[in-house]
Amino acid sequence: MTRCVLNLNPTPANVSDAEEAPNVLPVLSSSATKINSQKLMRVPWDHSGKHPGNRPFWSLLSNTVYMTWSYLFRRVEIDQEPTHGGGLVYASIHINGLVDPLAIMKSQSRRIISIGRHDIMTMPVIGWLTRRMGSQPVIRKAEIEGGFADKELATKINQRSMLTMANCIASGHAAIVMPEGKSHQDPHLHALRTGPLRFTLNAASIAHHRGLETPMIQPVGLHYRCHHWFRTDIYVEFGEPLPIPLVGDEETHRRVSEGEWIEPPAEHVIPLKDELFDKLSPITPDAPDWETYRAWHLLGHRRAHQNGTRLTSYKEEVLAAREVRDSSPTDSVLNKAREAAQILHSHDLDSRSLDSGGQNKQDSPLVLAILGSLMMLLASPISIPSTGLQALVGWYAGDRSDEGIDARTTHHMIGAILSPLIMWPLISLTAGFFIFGPDPILLILVMLSLPIMHPSLADIYHFSNLVFLRGYDLWVDYGDSKRRNSLAKSDDGRRLEELISEIDSKLVVLK
Repeated sequence: MTRCVLNLNPTPANVSDAEEAPNVLPVLSSSATKINSQKLMRVPWDHSGKHPGNRPFWSLLSNTVYMTWSYLFRRVEIDQEPTHGGGLVYASIHINGLVDPLAIMKSQSRRIISIGRHDIMTMPVIGWLTRRMGSQPVIRKAEIEGGFADKELATKINQRSMLTMANCIASGHAAIVMPEGKSHQDPHLHALRTGPLRFTLNAASIAHHRGLETPMIQPVGLHYRCHHWFRTDIYVEFGEPLPIPLVGDEETHRRVSEGEWIEPPAEHVIPLKDELFDKLSPITPDAPDWETYRAWHLLGHRRAHQNGTRLTSYKEEVLAAREVRDSSPTDSVLNKAREAAQILHSHDLDSRSLDSGGQNKQDSPLVLAILGSLMMLLASPISIPSTGLQALVGWYAGDRSDEGIDARTTHHMIGAILSPLIMWPLISLTAGFFIFGPDPILLILVMLSLPIMHPSLADIYHFSNLVFLRGYDLWVDYGDSKRRNSLAKSDDGRRLEELISEIDSKLVVLK
């Protein structure tokens, strides 16, 4: 299993103020520097409010995403879906590449429209998928200032995309935006870009002119135990929605509704951007660095143990860590918690490895390894041919991506999505060929019956993969137990128990 190795960018305190948030242009990948103007001009768009994507493909992709979701994540918790009659603009921190919008897409039931980096709509495979989803391209300031994009082309593409987004949102569709404008590695928000706020303001104008319910912005907390870790835990949280104000006069609303892009005044855009930052920050880790965030989790566990309970889900851990963050623990307690959490992290463990007394849990359930191995062995004749090759390519590409560690799981996701969409039908067709032989008439019959036969075969592939992954999880659990035992017998383990004893005594005093 690949464990967390993070590029840290520590700051001296929580970054909870929009004016203090890092405002750094993204580091451009090689694909981001290649502007395919012809493909960008052919990306489907629509300014009538109709979704520009392909509806049958959306249904197919939605079903595929549900399967992919169960492959990427081990434990999943999602807040109840927001209820709002008008359009919704989902906004979140962006630390996990294309998995972030996948998580939001999975956590709600509406048809989604998204806006993203231009090359995501034009590159092979991913571009084919995103264009059929109706995703809209944007050429960012970094590409323009780097000399990779013509400013006139960028203006045309961006305004066309933002008008498409505004019309879809006004018509009641859901949109996914990553308002920081880039994926990054920090446990706090970076400065938000104005683009998403500008098209949401115009969406409100269009909805008003057409007599539709006003859309809202829905902050989303995306919490991963380790965001670039395969089979990690995830908790999707919905924060307090943000109403979109109506700005401009009736003439402005009419012109925007008829397809003219009008820039909302800065005096309305900036306050809305700052308000979104203030609502979104509290449901992110909002920590100066990952060491501090792990320390908050450890203190959350210790507080729970002292109260005679324990944190049994990742959602409970996230909320407990937030309580610790908001209570501003003393430097003495926090520094000890940082050191203790770092010892655990350096051994690829976390605060769940400690019992109520602060001792390292010691167990070696060899039966887990045996059972997990048997499950993987039994499932492998189906799982490896149907999905194993794509998984291997996804792992290889993810570890060698030039887009940073946050892109690792994007490649895992692509491998998982391509399996049901492409590889499984091909395998079903190949199986039919071998069963019925090379007779052309029989082969045609197999191809014609594939839409009827394949869903049942797909269920078999999917079930086999779930069995294989459950066996993999058990094998990983056994590896964790071995590391706990090793830590307990080491100098680090003794230092850890000493730190926990000191932390527990101070927490008792602070009650």
